[in-house]
Amino acid sequence: MGRVSEPDAPTDHSTPQGDSTVPDSVVDQLIARSNALGADPRNTNFAGGNTSAAGTRTDPVTGRPVELLWVKGSGGDLGTLTEDGLAVLRLDRLRSLVDVYPGEEREDEMVAAFDHCLFGRGGAAPSIDTAMHGLVRAAHVDHLHPDSGIALATAEDGERLTRECFGDRVVWVPWRRPGFQLGLDIARIAEENPGAIGAVLGGHGITSWADTSEQCQANSLEIIRTAEAFLAERGRPRPFGPPLPGYGALPAAERRERAAALAPVLRGLASTDHPQVGRFTDADVVLDFLAGAEHPRLAALGTSCPDHFLRTKVRPMVLDLPADAPLDDAFARLKELHAAYRDEYRAYYERHAGPDSPAMRGADPAIVLVPGVGMFSFGKDAKTARVAGEFYVNAVNVMRGAESVSSYRPIEESEKFRIEYWALEEAKLARLPRPKPLASRVALVTGAAGGIGGAVAARLAAEGACVVVADLDADRAAEAAAELGGADVAVGVACDVSDADAVARAFEEAALAFGGVDLVVNNAGLSVSKPLLETTERDWDLQHDVMAKGSFLVSREAARVMTAQGMGGDIVYIASKNAVFAGPNNVAYSAAKADQAHQVRLLAAELGGRGIRVNGVNPDGVVRGSGIFAGGWGAQRAKVYGVEEKDLGAFYAQRTILGREVLPEHVANAVFALTAGELSHTTGLHIPVDSGVAAAFLR
Repeated sequence: MGRVSEPDAPTDHSTPQGDSTVPDSVVDQLIARSNALGADPRNTNFAGGNTSAAGTRTDPVTGRPVELLWVKGSGGDLGTLTEDGLAVLRLDRLRSLVDVYPGEEREDEMVAAFDHCLFGRGGAAPSIDTAMHGLVRAAHVDHLHPDSGIALATAEDGERLTRECFGDRVVWVPWRRPGFQLGLDIARIAEENPGAIGAVLGGHGITSWADTSEQCQANSLEIIRTAEAFLAERGRPRPFGPPLPGYGALPAAERRERAAALAPVLRGLASTDHPQVGRFTDADVVLDFLAGAEHPRLAALGTSCPDHFLRTKVRPMVLDLPADAPLDDAFARLKELHAAYRDEYRAYYERHAGPDSPAMRGADPAIVLVPGVGMFSFGKDAKTARVAGEFYVNAVNVMRGAESVSSYRPIEESEKFRIEYWALEEAKLARLPRPKPLASRVALVTGAAGGIGGAVAARLAAEGACVVVADLDADRAAEAAAELGGADVAVGVACDVSDADAVARAFEEAALAFGGVDLVVNNAGLSVSKPLLETTERDWDLQHDVMAKGSFLVSREAARVMTAQGMGGDIVYIASKNAVFAGPNNVAYSAAKADQAHQVRLLAAELGGRGIRVNGVNPDGVVRGSGIFAGGWGAQRAKVYGVEEKDLGAFYAQRTILGREVLPEHVANAVFALTAGELSHTTGLHIPVDSGVAAAFLR
């Protein structure tokens, strides 16, 4: 939740020489326990919950023992927690805050007070949940967000069900917003129930405690597994109600085709206030939820756990049409629902905002549910979009559990607003790093498994874009995408750009992975260097199919997707200086490049009204790292110019004005310059990247 300002230096966790009061394993045990609990999604959601351990160290200033608390700091994830993610505080000072606590109305001030309890040099910033860990009189405390525990926490009669499920081993703590007062509540209830191993926190999650790390982990797992078994044994078979006719899951191929058609439209709607990246899932849990007659009621109630609705917003947008409704009807209805959603969100904000509330951050949905098809989630980048979807799956599991044994009753809307527009949450958002230039943009690069395309893909990914690596070689495309950072950064797709169906499928994959496409680079190419009389019809057709026809097919599909999104976009052609320079023995290649070059001008004129800019890059002689040159063209061109193939790059360089060799990354730099925003009013331009070839100057 909230966090204090970042300290200046990392915490020194080393034990001073001669200190034997605490074994080194205290922190090691905490990290091991955290990682084990966080690795299983049944125990807690990504980045949710926190853990702590208390122990004694020697104070290097006084030389006397001092009690410390190591607790997971603000942000981060239990499954991947390291020592750097821990805040380290003096327990005596933390517990002394009870004496100066000004009351619930001013409890936010206590987060800043945690700064004065820190031990050593810096460390992770303490989270809002620090009080929960420090005030409970146990050496080890876990706070987790398991679906099973939240199901009991959000049931209408959760207190009774908690007692039936656990007896007196687990106690009920009524809903309270995370903070110092909640820490006091849990500490009091733990003290009043000395036989209890933990608590169910109304509307929120669970907390467990113990004197050893091993026992604390065992207690957490006991609460989670006992709740799971209770729900399984006591639960009704159809918690989402009877099947709703026409709302069942479509066949897999059909629903993915429909999702690919819907995704760009939805991404455009969800980006009304801020550009968003999308993610699609047709997981069984989502399809089952949407097939039930109760899903409209449950979806309208919204999520409950703060970690859920901070990422999913208070409720999703739900298409209220059967799965097989005509696509045009679905598009029209989604636009109506989106307008209504924005009105409702503004009304929600106005109902609860006070004079000191942060400004409304955006009224678009983060989650869109389409019966029979699946769920679309949105965020500022692919990871944020993915995590939002994962949290809504958690919320569906919570609703299933609560409805199976009772009725789902999330926390009040006013409480959700208090957390969503919490000053501490706003400060946390303000400290996030500045977005990279291409953040929230989705790029598709053809011929991107290596050479110029690989360099372009790498540069776009490094600048924040999500990248679809499209290449004729599917295995190489997948490998290249993995090297860029995996599914939250890039995906690889097979694509023969001369095949219209293959091009359409590549864009469908882009829509399913990231919501659509708004930056396309036509890079796929090849060359056969021959004199006119030796150039065959097949040579001519092959090069024109890949470069002239291929660029046309890719640009046509890009224009369709970008038009559906309504967000504008960029199309960049990697043409060549040969598009304007008449070189020897190269008629097929140069004619195809000239075709590409004129496509830039034609499409710039045609697509500008839709906010789509079309530009080109004209490289010369990219020898090193080039797939074309490595494929035999280098030997052919070296023969034409009478030089050794190994010297071809140097030959090209020496004939230029600057005398410099052109490399793939230089072409990538030009693509970035055209698409990063500084040239926002430029279209129809060709940028030479040739170190200066006077004969290829644009006129």
